[in-house]
Amino acid sequence: MSYGTNPNDAVRLVGVYTGRSLKGEKPADLPVQQATRIELSINMKTAKALGLVFPTAVLVRADEVIE
Repeated sequence: MSYGTNPNDAVRLVGVYTGRSLKGEKPADLPVQQATRIELSINMKTAKALGLVFPTAVLVRADEVIE
């Protein structure tokens, strides 16, 4: 089970920072930003191997369930 940011969002933020720096803004003046989209992923194959059982309510709320 993983709960965290999407790597694609992090790459997008890096691109935005790079673009702003290349346009002449000082890196020290750029605001600190954090990815706002958080995802829940559950690997059912690993969970089964470990003997873990997730309630249906958790599985329904997951963004990604890996079989």
